[in-house]
Amino acid sequence: MTLDTFLLIGLGNPGREYRDNRHNFGFMLIDRLIVRLNARGLKLQSKAIVTDAVYNDRKLILAKPQTYMNLSGQSAQGLIHFYKLSLSEVLIAHDDLDLPFGTLRMRPGGGPGGQKGLASTIEQLGTQDIPRLRLGIGRPPGRMDPAAYVLQDFSRDEMKDLSSILDRAADAVLTFVTDGLDKAMNKFNGDIRET
Repeated sequence: MTLDTFLLIGLGNPGREYRDNRHNFGFMLIDRLIVRLNARGLKLQSKAIVTDAVYNDRKLILAKPQTYMNLSGQSAQGLIHFYKLSLSEVLIAHDDLDLPFGTLRMRPGGGPGGQKGLASTIEQLGTQDIPRLRLGIGRPPGRMDPAAYVLQDFSRDEMKDLSSILDRAADAVLTFVTDGLDKAMNKFNGDIRET
């Protein structure tokens, strides 16, 4: 019996100096899933750090592209082709400036909204129909350059809520895997602090 397989890709930048950046929200979510699912066996594949887990009789491939954000599509495309997956079996998790901090939004597709890792993935795959989980980081204060803002670490206040946001996002991902995108969207889209 072969298990249904799902590829979960978190976007971010490799390297210790980026670890706590807002732009690495996708990596943080993959790390949270690795711990929750007790995933084992890290390997480098298609320019990504990849590990496998099993959840409710489904195989999960958890991936963090190591290409830097703007080239994430190279890794995503390589992994999708290697595992011969349809896009309905893929979920991209990434930070999103257009959503307030603490807001999760799952979508079946759409444009990149200025997120360069997602733009790279859309370009490489030739479609916008890629399920994604947008992790809100809010807009930069004042006239701060968004490019500088996303490369800042989360603030001390944000760090207080980060763990509960990542737990809720992990719940959303696992609901996507077991119950599908529509149910996950209905249950998890919104501000986690209002639930």
